[in-house]
Amino acid sequence: MSVNQQAHTGPPYGQPQPGYQGYQQPAYGGQPLPAVPQSQYGAYNGPMPGYQQPVPPQGSLRAPPTSGAPPPASGASLPSGHLAYSQFGHGDVQNGIPASAAPMQRPPASQPFLPGSAPTPVSQTSTFQQYGHPPASVQQLSNHMAGMTIGSTTASAPPPAGLGYGPPTSVPPVSGSFSATGSGLYTPYTASQGPPPTSVSQGLPLAQPPFPGQPISTQRLPTQVPGFAPPPSSTGIGLSSYPPTTGAPRPPTMPGPPLPGQTLAGPPASQPNHVSSPPPPPSTMAGPHPGPPMSGLHGPPPPTHPPQPGYQMQQNGSFGQVRGPQPNYGGAYPGTPNYGSQPGPPPPPKRLDPDSIPSPQLNELPPQQKPRHRIDPDAIPSPIQVIEDDRSNRGSEPFVTGVRGQVPPLVTTNFLVKDQGNASPRYIRCTSYNIPCTSDMAKQSQVPLAAVIKPLATLPPEETLPYLVDHGESGPVRCNRCKAYMCPFMQFIEGGRRFQCCFCSCVTEVPPHYFQHLDHTGKRVDFYDRPELSLGSYEFLATVDYCKNNKFPTPPAFIFMIDVSYNAMKSGLVRLICEELKSLLDYLPREGNMEESAIRVGFVTYNKVLHFYNVKSSLAQPQMMVVSDVADMFVPLLDGFLVNVNESRTVIASLLDQIPEMFADTRETETVFAPVIQAGLEALKAAECAGKLFIFHTSLPIAEAPGKLKNRDDKKLINTDKEKTLFQPQTSFYNNLAKDCVAQGCCVDLFLFPNQYLDVATLGVVTYQTGGSIYKYAYFQLETDQDRFLNDLRRDVQKEVGFDAVMRVRTSTGIRATDFFGAFYMSNTTDVEMAGLDCDKTITVEFKHDDKLSEDSGALLQCALLYTSCAGQRRLRIHNLSLNCCTQLADLYRNCETDTLINYLAKYAYRGVLSSPVKTVRDALINQCAQILACYRKNCASPSSAGQLILPECMKLLPVYLNCVLKSDVLQPGPEVTTDDRAYIRQLVTSMDVAETNVFFYPRLLPLTKADVDSDSLPAAIRNSEERLSKGDIYLLENGLNIFVWVGVNVQQGLIQNLFGVSSFSQISNALSTLPVLENPFSKKVRSIIDMLQVQRSRYMKLIIVKQEDKLEMLFKHFLVEDKSLSGGASYVDFLCHMHKEIRQLLS
Repeated sequence: MSVNQQAHTGPPYGQPQPGYQGYQQPAYGGQPLPAVPQSQYGAYNGPMPGYQQPVPPQGSLRAPPTSGAPPPASGASLPSGHLAYSQFGHGDVQNGIPASAAPMQRPPASQPFLPGSAPTPVSQTSTFQQYGHPPASVQQLSNHMAGMTIGSTTASAPPPAGLGYGPPTSVPPVSGSFSATGSGLYTPYTASQGPPPTSVSQGLPLAQPPFPGQPISTQRLPTQVPGFAPPPSSTGIGLSSYPPTTGAPRPPTMPGPPLPGQTLAGPPASQPNHVSSPPPPPSTMAGPHPGPPMSGLHGPPPPTHPPQPGYQMQQNGSFGQVRGPQPNYGGAYPGTPNYGSQPGPPPPPKRLDPDSIPSPQLNELPPQQKPRHRIDPDAIPSPIQVIEDDRSNRGSEPFVTGVRGQVPPLVTTNFLVKDQGNASPRYIRCTSYNIPCTSDMAKQSQVPLAAVIKPLATLPPEETLPYLVDHGESGPVRCNRCKAYMCPFMQFIEGGRRFQCCFCSCVTEVPPHYFQHLDHTGKRVDFYDRPELSLGSYEFLATVDYCKNNKFPTPPAFIFMIDVSYNAMKSGLVRLICEELKSLLDYLPREGNMEESAIRVGFVTYNKVLHFYNVKSSLAQPQMMVVSDVADMFVPLLDGFLVNVNESRTVIASLLDQIPEMFADTRETETVFAPVIQAGLEALKAAECAGKLFIFHTSLPIAEAPGKLKNRDDKKLINTDKEKTLFQPQTSFYNNLAKDCVAQGCCVDLFLFPNQYLDVATLGVVTYQTGGSIYKYAYFQLETDQDRFLNDLRRDVQKEVGFDAVMRVRTSTGIRATDFFGAFYMSNTTDVEMAGLDCDKTITVEFKHDDKLSEDSGALLQCALLYTSCAGQRRLRIHNLSLNCCTQLADLYRNCETDTLINYLAKYAYRGVLSSPVKTVRDALINQCAQILACYRKNCASPSSAGQLILPECMKLLPVYLNCVLKSDVLQPGPEVTTDDRAYIRQLVTSMDVAETNVFFYPRLLPLTKADVDSDSLPAAIRNSEERLSKGDIYLLENGLNIFVWVGVNVQQGLIQNLFGVSSFSQISNALSTLPVLENPFSKKVRSIIDMLQVQRSRYMKLIIVKQEDKLEMLFKHFLVEDKSLSGGASYVDFLCHMHKEIRQLLS
């Protein structure tokens, strides 16, 4: 069924009911898996009641406890006084969905899985600052979401199969079970809800929920202080004390009024899993139940679908506790906030902490809203929470790379890296840091093994750049057989005279000049003096053998090629480019200590013909030469075309002044394109150097010439089998041209300024295959787009780039690199060739098994990049990384990195659209993720009812992020997305790094009105959903390409005045491309936040002002990725339900 279908009636996705969370589910359930360390994580479930959100770490799947000692055995409890850590327990996120019947019994205290077998970074000291021990007691949080019942419908006790939507109000959630030792973290439910029952089978929904009115007969636990669970005998209320649910009699309950939407016929047959079989429609009310009917209950409940005002419809089912009042929720919380109080005994005083508020009880809602219940978005895994937790846990300590297989902090965390033998995560990130020993295990889990490599990544100023090692004429020391480069993992033997290769085990003689004695541990005495023996990343100076034609390269050249057709002249673009180049040429990239750049420059203008310029320093005025025979391109001059900027400064300035004047009155609208690239290529060939072409182009090249294109844009192909042709080039001409460019080291950067279709899919081919960048400014207007274009151009010209690059990834025996994604060309199966590789580009490499791996030796990767620096020096940059190997699936799932996984999956899908229908690609993505999660559920999570959705701690964001990829413009375009936009985004994402895909698919949303004007910090981000926005606030949303500033209709006039310099909401102009510079703290703060974000991204983001209820708001809402999208994309809640259904189908 499609993800977005809303029609699930009845329980399966039944509306959530309040108060469910109390049911605790043993986290990872019953018995600890053999040989698998337990986890500290509990069931996943939204913040604990009574628990202030941001504290706990989560996401901490990162490194294991310091000692490296195995986690305590199951059921072991922490010394009291330790907090059981993590807001959502750390191990398996148990997004509940308890089934309504037939759940399994589990032994009391099993401890869920602990992340770590990997040794911790040296720096971590505190015991559990980050990754604490397994939480105190099993259940620890299991209750947390109490099983996140997605499917079963109650929040309090899940109703029997046929019960529809009402929350049974009287089952107080179990509370004393949080952790055996006073974990101050979780406020048990007692605070807000009657006494906890002890005899409810926990986590296992009851076969039939009690009706409101009387509490289930239960023993009361001793009253508890909110915030502490009583220390029960060793394990909290162990599960074992509960009777199995299946056919066991339930604690007696008295009839009470039926809940709305509930089918009231006698106890229904237990329906084991709530999501698979079609449930009875909500309206089956089999006659009134004894007891006073509730108002509004006669007759079928209001239709579930169009949402009531104020309540946004989503799938029902309860995911644990519900959020506090949301802005714009009409009347949902009437009267005093009686949230979730049990109707039974009078509730004790409540804490109104939004996170501890269960959803409103039915009897408190106005009648028409009663059945309008749904899964609570606050109770499902939150990206914001995971990011915040990782920042607070891992942002303060440096990440020391000395230990094998350590999972680094998230890309959203600011941290310092200390290289002690493995490459920094800024250079390489992996989908998993603990890989399966066998291919069968890898196939079973379906977790792709991939590395996202950014060989020339920019480092923060506090970290040292890779050292450059010069071994003289003999060049770097390498293995004789596999040609791997000397690295920290090579083993020296025979007193240091030979070394054994860590990749292929071959033994190689140490060259005499490189010999050094070993110390008593077998390490070379000069270990710390040689970067290649002690660091993960370093560079070697290459010898002439590593150069083309066995001669050292000459410094590269930059050629600026400007479209001077009518469109480019009329928009003011040509004048703008010429003005900017006058100053920009002083900032060409140069080696660290050089006075001036070694790069030479040349200039070409074109429309239907090409104009070359001689700017030789000895000339008084530049000379122009026209080549009109575009079918056979040649360069009409050699001497004087590529020049040194300083020597020819006056001639260049004169040329840049004249170009806008020369073509001011042009009437030529047609352009050529392929001949422009050919001209640049020929010029570099003639000069015998590599280089980069900067092409500024405005329209579809329809003039008669090689590479001429026709307009083939056709929206009707969307959702047909021919849709893939929209992403493919129209002609193979450009592929062949790209191949020639790569051979010469000619990289092409393309700046596009289209006013209509221009076929990015074809024009981008050469850029893409040469390792270049594309920038696109649709409907370019000087006043609004100038800043963005100039900033992009400056950064593009100045950034570090390697030319004529070849990259090879070597691996230790057992795995090999099989597939590559990114902007490059491959002429064989191992070498990734790039005419240019800059500091923003990544290459994603997928590995497959070709043999068994061993847990002892782990697996090694070595990425070697051969390139020419901007000064013309040939170098090798080496990055090494060691990974752990595992025989237990749990270790794989405990060491994955979801952000990297999503980066890989998006690239895989975006390549898939070139050859398969988009629907096939989407289905394959959903299926692969369902398999990953089903394998975890089956093999790593302890047995529990199939009605629960259980996610691995470090993959709990996989569903929300995957949904964002599925809803992206490439895979599910809205009507306003052009074919060119889709082709552009597809190419862009293919070479993005992990931080860029993270914010691109799940944008960052900041409440500007909450910013502290006196501090340098950013306001805390909020989740991407419309219901998080308040009309009285101003928000900023960024995704790496755009920055939206959304202004609510009720924002105070003073704030509007301070930020926009106008006196009212209606006067704010949508046309602003920058905020006015006003001298007040709020304006300064907002502008500094924007500047800070701009610096973090590789492209200058376009600023768009959006007023609430304005036409631009539709565009803004497209980026609120947790909501349903106009193009048919599912909301996060719906998609989670859909994933759960897919997982259950796989398991059954």
